[in-house]
Amino acid sequence: METKICQNCHNDFIIEPEDFLFYEKIKVPPPTFCPECRMIRRLTWRNERSLFKRLCDFSGESIVTMFHPETNVKVYDRDIWWSDKWDPKDYGQDYDFSKPFFEQYKELLSKVPLASVGNTNCVNSPYGNHNAECKNCYLVYASYLNEDVMYSQGAASLKNCIDTYSIMKSEQCYEDVLSGFLYKTHFSYDSNESVDSWFLKTCINCQDCVGCMNLRSKRYCFLNKQYKKDEYLKLIEELNFGSFKSLIDFKEKYKNFVLKFPHRYAGVIKSVNCTGDNILNSKNVKYSFDIYGDIEDSKFVAHGLGAKDCYDMYGFGAGTFLLYEGVDIAIKGSSNYFGVLNHGCINTLYTYMCYNSKNLFGCIGIRKGGYCILNKQYSKEEYEELLPKIIRHMSDMPYIDSMGRVYKYGEFFPTELSPFAYNETIAQEYFSKNYNDIIMQGYIYRKSPERNYKITLKSEDLPDNIRDVDNGIINEIISCPNNGSELTQCTLAFKIMPEELSFLKYHNISLPRYCPNCRHYERLSQRNPLKLWHRKCMKEGCNNEFETSYAPERPEIIYCEKCYQNEVI
Repeated sequence: METKICQNCHNDFIIEPEDFLFYEKIKVPPPTFCPECRMIRRLTWRNERSLFKRLCDFSGESIVTMFHPETNVKVYDRDIWWSDKWDPKDYGQDYDFSKPFFEQYKELLSKVPLASVGNTNCVNSPYGNHNAECKNCYLVYASYLNEDVMYSQGAASLKNCIDTYSIMKSEQCYEDVLSGFLYKTHFSYDSNESVDSWFLKTCINCQDCVGCMNLRSKRYCFLNKQYKKDEYLKLIEELNFGSFKSLIDFKEKYKNFVLKFPHRYAGVIKSVNCTGDNILNSKNVKYSFDIYGDIEDSKFVAHGLGAKDCYDMYGFGAGTFLLYEGVDIAIKGSSNYFGVLNHGCINTLYTYMCYNSKNLFGCIGIRKGGYCILNKQYSKEEYEELLPKIIRHMSDMPYIDSMGRVYKYGEFFPTELSPFAYNETIAQEYFSKNYNDIIMQGYIYRKSPERNYKITLKSEDLPDNIRDVDNGIINEIISCPNNGSELTQCTLAFKIMPEELSFLKYHNISLPRYCPNCRHYERLSQRNPLKLWHRKCMKEGCNNEFETSYAPERPEIIYCEKCYQNEVI
């Protein structure tokens, strides 16, 4: 075990013996950034929800893209980028041993065309990013196999759902977070297999329940109290969530109600020797989050499925192994180190937006290629002779960024090379910073394009009850109360879409008062941070200790797994 000082935040961090074994296995030096700073650095290369309009550098036509118009990159419409109308190897350049590697990579990044968005097989869903197999979706991000979904992120196999965050296999749902297998269930968190319910938290297999927590296989419950069917229906009728005032009053009541109940220290389900939160069906996974199954022997990873022997990853899996320091690396890849948005690749280092390729170093946009360095083609023998020299050169002539941070071989891409500003990426979602903090800490801040909306209706002037809303509301431009807040990427104004209005009327839910971005950040605030604290079980008489994503100063009652199971199940 070794204690080191992070060269970014200057705090101590520990490298464990098993960490050293992993670094030796993949032949990289130990990291010089602490785990949290490494995660933030990776996330600054992942823009999911910031969309812009700019001209395609191939056709000259206006396109929707994740790259800001002022970013110094070439952008092609996604379909053109995937076509054979251009060749990424045409931009290949010789390696220059008189310059640091990352300076050369920055030059290449400004020349090689990038795909406008990361969508695959999406129909009538132009306003979204990092989606696959989506139909009739609007402002949906990082999602798969959805139909008629709006304002959602991390959606998987949803139909006719609005305003969700990380839910799967659900239908006719609204404002749900980290849940699955729901039907006509709204405003719920960490709940599964439930029907016709509202405001559930950590509930399973419930039907016709409102405002409940920790219930299993219950029906006709209100605030965890059992009622007869007719009594329950009368209570629900009196609630009337179609009224904004009634909805807000109940939200506040429910927020205080759940604090009376024990919370499980972590969502580690059917897993062995794991620490973190939201981990399912995995083994030997440490300090990791949002793991959806079949991850083994990995550490400091998040948002993954089906992978082994991985460290420091976000968005990874689908039959991969031996991954290190990457974002969006998936689909039967292996030995991918220091990469972004690479699928189906083997033996790659420092690559961006490469697919189904092998033996790449410092490449961008290569598809079905091999033995390339800075997009230049080499023979197998030439590649294997040159690569060790470049790795030595990266340490002999490191890149030094504007904050004096030193980047030798083994470090992920510097944030200042990212085509995205900090506030355009998911780093802002999980580690929110204001303008001053972004600048002071050496990150990039970019102001959003001017929005010259002509407000026609103030949010506070919306009708209280959804039954009093007529179809003319879809023509209004409504002000958002957050008035352009940088912490929530507020868009200043929003509209009610026709499909959204029909959904809200059908389910008797009040109109939203905030723009989609602010609503997204409100859902994010419900989840725990990607961080762990060492704590003790709060059950009287229990001395169990654990790692939890509940900070010590929070008001929730936190139990160890044994005490939680004894009380809840």
